Amino acid sequence: MIPTENSSEKDIASAVIALESAALERWGNGDPLGFLEICAPDVVYFDPNLESRIDGLESLTWYYEPIRGKIFFERFELLNPKVQVVGDAAVLTFNYISYDADDRQSPWNCTEVYRRTGSTWKIIQTHWSYTKSVRA
Repeated sequence: MIPTENSSEKDIASAVIALESAALERWGNGDPLGFLEICAPDVVYFDPNLESRIDGLESLTWYYEPIRGKIFFERFELLNPKVQVVGDAAVLTFNYISYDADDRQSPWNCTEVYRRTGSTWKIIQTHWSYTKSVRA
């Protein structure tokens, strides 16, 4: 179901989480295009491995290109997802853990801000950070 202006917050939350989960699934198979396809042209991106924000889909595409086919994980968990809907925006926050072939964990926090244009939801702001356990 594609949520519309009249959709319930539950329907919107389900749709946004499904978009995110599908993009993460592709990411774990070495394909960053799953995220690029659900980003708006004016997306902004924060990553703990970068000194500054990335502005725009073109710059984000350039950043992701060298890692295409290089990031793989066996499985992931999207934990504690929460979607807060405000008008034509939906803020998704969650904890995330990916597991490699040796079952080593990589835990993260994420915030994604989605904007609705018509019946389409696109990410306009992404912020990834390590969880405390990664820095310890």
